[in-house]
Amino acid sequence: MGQDVEISGVSMRFNEVYAVRDINVHIQAGEFFSFLGPSGCGKTTLLRLVSGFMDPSCGQIKIGGKDMCKIGSNNRPTAMIFQNLALFPLMTVAQNIGFGLEVRHVAKAKREKKVEELIELVDLYGTGDRMVSELSGGQKQRVAIARALAVNPAVLLLDEPLSALDLRLRNHMRAELRNIQRRTDVTFIYITHDQTEALTMSDRVGVMSIGKLEQVAKSDIIYNTPKTAFVASFVGESNIVDGDIIRIDGDYALLKTAAGSFFGKNPQHMDKGETATIFIRPETVFLATDSNAENRLTCRTKTISFEGAYAVVTLATEQGQIFTMRLNNDGSVPRIEEGEDIKVRFNRENAFLLKDGGTSIA
Repeated sequence: MGQDVEISGVSMRFNEVYAVRDINVHIQAGEFFSFLGPSGCGKTTLLRLVSGFMDPSCGQIKIGGKDMCKIGSNNRPTAMIFQNLALFPLMTVAQNIGFGLEVRHVAKAKREKKVEELIELVDLYGTGDRMVSELSGGQKQRVAIARALAVNPAVLLLDEPLSALDLRLRNHMRAELRNIQRRTDVTFIYITHDQTEALTMSDRVGVMSIGKLEQVAKSDIIYNTPKTAFVASFVGESNIVDGDIIRIDGDYALLKTAAGSFFGKNPQHMDKGETATIFIRPETVFLATDSNAENRLTCRTKTISFEGAYAVVTLATEQGQIFTMRLNNDGSVPRIEEGEDIKVRFNRENAFLLKDGGTSIA
């Protein structure tokens, strides 16, 4: 069974540079939690702090309610899967999986039974006697997972373990990882720079930037209701336009920009006269049929990229701003040609205004 992980006021400083700063998050027992962010944002450092490979400069980490201060990595109820997997190439699959049990002097019969159970859990039937070098990339991933689970960790830490796989295998292993987590009920803490991985697998996601935790929420909230400009720009794609607020209309505000004036949600309750950025997802931009509708733009089609289930249309406004529109390939959209002048629009409910620089909502 998994245990909860409580990270309270944790910072890690190298000389005068903070790798992570004032991180506060409570990860529930049995939760699949992902830290998402670009390279250098501090997510790997945070994982190493939880694992015990490093001690924080300040703050507290508790696992299962127990303070981990001065408890080394070997004595914590955690196991870690590294990006390079770190499997033993001269050992068989069974020997790799059972290595941690052997180190702990578990009896041979009990060890072999546990290895058999884990081989079944990760769908590696018939591979126990094979060398690791004979396995495919996906099979090696399963061996690494089984080896980590062999020591019955309460918390499994995963450092971008799918990054070396091709797209198709990566998509398959996402589902496999999620399935294994649900079957074992172990707490998974996963770090990645891949937003699709984080959004599809996780119960909750924590988005990080420059050592700070910008937002923690369920995947749909992260995507549809970002708290900061960084989250809105990093997670998913957006059309981004700067401007000045010229009117407040309840929970919405009207932003005057070089491309026109647009209404959008105002979650940070900014006032008239403030500078803001409006974010519009490409899938919420569509062809305008009502000449009186708000949030309309006249654009020229620059490129059309057909991607099977949908087409991505790049547009240029009359003022030269670039907009992107994503149209579903469902037969309902009129054919659009490159170089054609069209009118598009978006609903105020699908746009949101945020302060530049990632200021959190109060």
